[in-house]
Amino acid sequence: MTSNETILVVDDDPDMRKMICKALTREGFRSEEAGNGAQMRKSLADRSIDLVILDLMLPDEDGFSLARSIRSQSNLPIIMLTGRDDIVDKVVGLEVGADDYMTKPFHPRELSARVRTVLRRSQSMAAPLTGTTKQAIDTVRFGEWTLNLTGFKLLNPNGDEVSLTTYEFQVLSVLATHPNKVLTRDQILDSVADREWTPFDRSIDVLIGKIRKKLNDDPNRPSFIKTIRNMGYMFIGD
Repeated sequence: MTSNETILVVDDDPDMRKMICKALTREGFRSEEAGNGAQMRKSLADRSIDLVILDLMLPDEDGFSLARSIRSQSNLPIIMLTGRDDIVDKVVGLEVGADDYMTKPFHPRELSARVRTVLRRSQSMAAPLTGTTKQAIDTVRFGEWTLNLTGFKLLNPNGDEVSLTTYEFQVLSVLATHPNKVLTRDQILDSVADREWTPFDRSIDVLIGKIRKKLNDDPNRPSFIKTIRNMGYMFIGD
């Protein structure tokens, strides 16, 4: 990974934007600023952005809605910022597709480290592998669904791509590649490697719920992901 990626900083506080952009520039990143949702959308339309740092509280539209809008169109990495240390916000952030979450105040170097981690994870997920044997191994088919582990894609029975966040993809991948094996929440958390944010069990439950919805998988009569009470989850798809 090079250090010339462009980071879009979306925050209505100009001093906060200036501080973040200065820290990113010091680390070799390019940065763009947006003070609200409208400016964010214009920046995304006008130039190539590699990651968005998105404040939760904005004057025209909240960060959750903006993250949901971004995620509906792309897998662009998102780091959310908030002034509230609330576990509910963290859970909702995961639900709408954020890749990481930071609480203000924070040290600029920590944010830069999070940016590098999320970019590295996102790029490694998207990077294709060479070799036909490896390519075959890294494609998992269950039911009429196809999970491309090298192309970071989930295809539905019609062949259409279903958008997954980085964490949703990682969790589904570890489940699908360990069929008929009970995985505890800790094991699943451990599989989501190279993270800087503090994991918590509820985040796995949230991600599983989001994945089930995208697979149209009824938790009461599952075709793919089965809840094993007091233990964890098991992938039961063919």
